[in-house]
Amino acid sequence: MASVVSRACVAAARCQWASLLALAVPFVGSLVVCALLLLPVGAGFALLPPAARALRSLSDRARARAGRWTGTHISPPPDLTTGPAPGPRRRAAAILADEGFWRDLTWAWLEPAVGGLLVAVPLALIEYGAFGALVQPFIWRIIDDGNWYAFVPVHSTATMLAALALGLAFAAGGLAAAPAVLRLHARWSRLLLSAPRSAELARRVERLTDTRDRALDTQAAELRRIERDLHDGAQARLVALGMTLDSATRLLDTDPAAARELLLDVRRTSEAALRDLRDLVHGIHPPVLADRGLGDAVRSLALDTFLDVHVEARLPGRLPAPVESAAYFAVSEALTNAAKHARAREVRITLTHEDGTLRAVVADDGRGGADVAGGTGLLGVRRRLDTFDGVLALHSPPGGPTTVTMEIPCALSSPKTSSC
Repeated sequence: MASVVSRACVAAARCQWASLLALAVPFVGSLVVCALLLLPVGAGFALLPPAARALRSLSDRARARAGRWTGTHISPPPDLTTGPAPGPRRRAAAILADEGFWRDLTWAWLEPAVGGLLVAVPLALIEYGAFGALVQPFIWRIIDDGNWYAFVPVHSTATMLAALALGLAFAAGGLAAAPAVLRLHARWSRLLLSAPRSAELARRVERLTDTRDRALDTQAAELRRIERDLHDGAQARLVALGMTLDSATRLLDTDPAAARELLLDVRRTSEAALRDLRDLVHGIHPPVLADRGLGDAVRSLALDTFLDVHVEARLPGRLPAPVESAAYFAVSEALTNAAKHARAREVRITLTHEDGTLRAVVADDGRGGADVAGGTGLLGVRRRLDTFDGVLALHSPPGGPTTVTMEIPCALSSPKTSSC
């Protein structure tokens, strides 16, 4: 309960900060508009590049805040072309041809009217509630008739207590709404500040080319690992098994007791070889994943950990096998990180499939501070998802909590066959 209230208070403070920033954004937008208006007289050519850079800096910070505060990923547009060029006119022309620049300018003018008012809603509820709870009990006696709080006429002790209760309800409602309003504000920012579609397509082609090369390297390394594990494990045991069987065959007539001991050894060796093969297959594609689907496979993971893990799977059908495998190992890595590094006690895993995208969210109550660049685990997960044009978003402030959001574009491959 305390953690919920703490997160709500943090969200309310962030709404306050976002509302103040929304008031500052139009000033930079005004500088850009002034530079545009001065282009016909020539002065705007020198003013436009620094004004556009300042605007891009503000929009980049807004994208970063959306990721830190809510885990909402907003893809940035390509770098603004404001560097050295043959002349100021060409620099200005390059900026005016940049679609991301116009998106930033639109955001600068709409953010106070839409985003600012949006984050002001929980603040207004909290402040009005604080007035009813902290001020009305002390001023209603000294105010003449006509003192109203919301729809309550405050003129007696009973109505003052009603106003007090109503004020507490308003404040609690504002605190409860703050996290949801922050997420809604992040989606509004993503609508305006995401990279243009042409830039997204070019970036996607470049990314897929890079991930294809990495996938080929990873596949070759995986094949070498499987070959090495087979050679050093099951293959070596099977060779030993064959030699032991040959020795037992020669001793059957002359020394049946020794032959029996060798045959028992063959049994133990065959069981060990079978375990090696099962472990190898489990590392490639767990049987429960193939038989029961992603939801039950993740539940099986949850049963194998000492953490208190809650799994919510809303998958209307089976997914393509490669996607299920990638999501399974990605969730497994996130769960391992929560157990080994985050010192978490409780983990919540949510699996959904909407609008042609598999979304897996792993949230823990650990100490936070996770960083994709700080180790090989999450970096490996990101590379695994890149193969499917998927994304990984990490929200892990110091002190926690940590939320890992993974999305993989995919379609359902078969009707629902598991209990997920």
